[in-house]
Amino acid sequence: MINIHTIIAGHRSKSKATKSDQLISQTKSHKTPTSSDIPDLFFDEILVIYKLQRVEIMVLMYLYRKVWCKPNLYKKYGISQLLSHTDMVNSLNLSIEDVYQSLRKLEELGFIGTIRSGQYFVRKYFTRENDEKYEQTYDDFEV
Repeated sequence: MINIHTIIAGHRSKSKATKSDQLISQTKSHKTPTSSDIPDLFFDEILVIYKLQRVEIMVLMYLYRKVWCKPNLYKKYGISQLLSHTDMVNSLNLSIEDVYQSLRKLEELGFIGTIRSGQYFVRKYFTRENDEKYEQTYDDFEV
């Protein structure tokens, strides 16, 4: 009696996989890191001039990525979709008090504006002056 495993082991595929197909399948199995497009202006001017604390940078980048780097229906207005503060706290591994304090500080600096709890207006170039300099408009929406 013939063993089924020997039959399967001896079977050859009708379509031969080329080396390029094998390389493609190997590269698909490796995970590649994601990236976000943050203007160099943030690193060259904003961090230097405003001396933001670590928590403030984390919160600002979290909101910036939600508005400008990920799919967002309200991107042309610079508005984030409704966010849960607890989701933000868990994602950033911060306390809720630190997040609230950072949101207030970022709003004082003019980087963000609160539309309602969990929904924020985030400037593309971080300040009104830079938005004007780089001709960024928000379809006549301004907080």
